[in-house]
Amino acid sequence: MSVTAVEKQEIIADNARDPKDTGSPEVQVAILTQRIRNLTEHFKGHHKDNHSRRGLLMMVNKRRTLLAYLKKKDVERYNALIQKLGLRK
Repeated sequence: MSVTAVEKQEIIADNARDPKDTGSPEVQVAILTQRIRNLTEHFKGHHKDNHSRRGLLMMVNKRRTLLAYLKKKDVERYNALIQKLGLRK
């Protein structure tokens, strides 16, 4: 259900702005997106798991605030991230 350490390192490597970057908004949003996708798959088989649903909603809200921050600071980075992760249609 959660992201393994290997997956997390791959996500960080793909989205980092420099080699030592682990906490930029792009990296945080990418990790949250992967966790959200994993939980969404989990709910297809466990639709009554309301405790995990609360965690999912908190993650979605955290991702939304990070995206709003990034959009306010640098629209080009925001647009590139949205395109890369496929969040908007």
